[in-house]
Amino acid sequence: MTDLGLMDDEEPRPARRNRRRRRKRRRGGSVMAVLLSLAVVGTLGYGIYYGGSQIFDAVGEWFADGEDYPGPGSGEVEVTIESGSSLRAMGTTLVEAGVVASQDAFVSAADDNPDAGSIQPGTYTLRNEMSAEGAIDMMLETTTVVSRAAVPEGYRVRQTVSQLAEETEFAEEELQSAVDGAELPEYTEGDPEGFLFPATYDLHADTNAGGLIDMMVNRFGRAAEDVGLEAAATDRDMTMREMVTVASIIEREVSRPEDMPRVADVIYNRLSGACAEQGVPADGMLQMDSTVHYAIDEYSSVFTSDEDRNVDSPYNTYRYPGLPPGPIASPGEQALQATASPAGGSDCYFVAVDLETGETAFAVTPEDHNANVARLEEYCTTSDLC
Repeated sequence: MTDLGLMDDEEPRPARRNRRRRRKRRRGGSVMAVLLSLAVVGTLGYGIYYGGSQIFDAVGEWFADGEDYPGPGSGEVEVTIESGSSLRAMGTTLVEAGVVASQDAFVSAADDNPDAGSIQPGTYTLRNEMSAEGAIDMMLETTTVVSRAAVPEGYRVRQTVSQLAEETEFAEEELQSAVDGAELPEYTEGDPEGFLFPATYDLHADTNAGGLIDMMVNRFGRAAEDVGLEAAATDRDMTMREMVTVASIIEREVSRPEDMPRVADVIYNRLSGACAEQGVPADGMLQMDSTVHYAIDEYSSVFTSDEDRNVDSPYNTYRYPGLPPGPIASPGEQALQATASPAGGSDCYFVAVDLETGETAFAVTPEDHNANVARLEEYCTTSDLC
């Protein structure tokens, strides 16, 4: 009770003075601690500021435009930009040729020029050690499209050369010479048939016949890579040339993209002997009219006669089993895709039942195929296309 009832003013004076002294000492220590803390924080802050500024400077250097030459350059350097090259890939090519100082400078200059995206593959005459901006401007000057040439799918080399001669200022002889002298991938076995990719090509002021043919060969390589043709060839234990031969037959046999994977099935099933029990005359006998058309070089009809089918040619797949010696036309990307990724069915036969729409009927058995042929014959009674 006594301890609880003792009031502060009743506490002895000496004890109260001693407590005040202790409080003062504690307050003085706290101030010193605060000042020391501020000094430490200040030191750390300066360190962070200084170190951070160094980091930011370094980051700024990382993101700054790359090294660039200051002047217009000198002399002449021929540089070839390959099809499908990105701006960075172009920059690398120019650096290696000694035209620009760095890839980053070229990309930065391209980003600053809204027309840079129109730079086309081809061969450019530039200068040694020129500014990236100057290189962009110089490339754009020669990138101006002066004409275009369109080659449809399914043309053989002879037809392609004739088509290009009609659409360009190049003579057939000049184009054929360019084809004969083209640098072809090893898998073509030196034969350009099937490897001049059908597409529309932009021609520039400095495009020559050889450059145009090179563009077509390079474009084929890109298309084959896009569909995974080489990997598919490995899976089937076939060569790239054999795969393109399959694609060329598909291209010539049907016109509708949705039918192409099933035509690939028919070709693979016949080649493997899977259709031997379905009335196919011999294992691997393709019996494709398109290969006979190539053998006789005649394309006026979709059909072949008995006389046509008796021609003695390794391209006559009614007479010789297996694939013909090589491609019979230039396949487009959809035919290449179908070759790499067939439907995976059991079809052994197909026939067009509507020559206007391209509708094609497929069958596994000869009986079903004969029924489809009857549909074609009925269609031909009222169509001028037969």
